[in-house]
Amino acid sequence: MSGTDVQVSKYTVPGGVLGLKGPVEKPAPGTLPLRGDLAHIALAGTHLAAHYVIPHAGMIGDAPVELHLVPRDDSDVTDTLSAGTSIEVLDVAGDWVWICTGPSGPSGYCKGNCLAG
Repeated sequence: MSGTDVQVSKYTVPGGVLGLKGPVEKPAPGTLPLRGDLAHIALAGTHLAAHYVIPHAGMIGDAPVELHLVPRDDSDVTDTLSAGTSIEVLDVAGDWVWICTGPSGPSGYCKGNCLAG
């Protein structure tokens, strides 16, 4: 990955009984790494999703990357990450990857070829 060490956070499955204790305000799209079907494991105690994922460490390649709201070139751009930014890969679907910069976001989709090798 371009010779730069990526700092990897250690995420584990929370112990004990997980439960939500009341309504939680829905975050704005592109903020928290949370979809209806999948969420970052660090959100397991606070947000409901069908599945949770422990992300893989990665890095943005040599050019800035726009984060898209959905995996399409014509979708809204929610944020831009600088070249060399450490990211976490949550899901891969074809040419697109769903990434975040950590459990507090931002999150979004970019093409997989935008990530460092």
